Amino acid sequence: NCTTIVEFVLLGLANSRHWEITLFLFLAIAYFLILLGNFSVISITLMNSFLQTPMYYFLRNFALLEITFTSTFMPSTLYSLLTERKTISLPGCFLQMMFFYCLGTCTLFHMAVMSVDRYVAICHPLHYTALMNNRFCLQLILSCWAVSFLLMFPPTIMTAQLPFCGPNVMNHFYCDASQLLQLSCTDTGFIEELMFVILIIILPGTLTVTAVSYGCIIVTILHIPSSAGRKKAFSTCSAHLMVVVVFYSTCIYRYIRPAQRGGQDSDKVLSLFFSVLTQVLNPYIYSLRNKQVKQALKESILKFS
Repeated sequence: NCTTIVEFVLLGLANSRHWEITLFLFLAIAYFLILLGNFSVISITLMNSFLQTPMYYFLRNFALLEITFTSTFMPSTLYSLLTERKTISLPGCFLQMMFFYCLGTCTLFHMAVMSVDRYVAICHPLHYTALMNNRFCLQLILSCWAVSFLLMFPPTIMTAQLPFCGPNVMNHFYCDASQLLQLSCTDTGFIEELMFVILIIILPGTLTVTAVSYGCIIVTILHIPSSAGRKKAFSTCSAHLMVVVVFYSTCIYRYIRPAQRGGQDSDKVLSLFFSVLTQVLNPYIYSLRNKQVKQALKESILKFS
């Protein structure tokens, strides 16, 4: 006999009130920067006619994805740190888990698609307009969203249907699938294997596409005759690669490492890296460092000042 639980307890990121306040301030600033950067990208690329090219179409959709992804857990995490309320209802937990993994997967696909877009633009500039037309770009974006939800929806729904009647405490700041499976009072072997297979396909698969694209871009950059042109191109490319390396290394170590390595506290740190740190950097590295975007931003500020 067991009592069916109706809520989970998320231990969060800190054990003391002092650290909770410190982390609240840090995450509040991070969330503000994420929203500011991504809303700026969306508004600037929509308002300026010369930013209606495929590259900015991808960046605009990526910015929207960043906002929705971080909003799946940031408001509840900030609320928990501020009020010390650490509980979340079962439906709320399962919804958070579903959108976190679906949108996180979509982020991986978007990064791969944007790397291919940059590859075509830099390595095959004469064919760029013909290859990356509006219809094809829309198909790529819709495919990213559709495939992400089709892949992650089944295991998350199966997890939500599991019985939970024992411990209800998770050492995390959001509803993590691996810890949810550990709390279930039934066999979860099939779901664990299914999620592992999906992740082992998605993470190395999208990383390969991204790495090959940037590899080809670097080779092309090396053939640029102007040293100033090479330096500028390498600066942009290296910034993109830094985000890619941080995001993928933490994701792969977090989800594909052997089960006996690491602990739950380290899982929280890794999760902060790929779910918060890279999200703060993305709009500023992918979009707001761009010369045309900076020019459009200056014009918008002057217009409304």
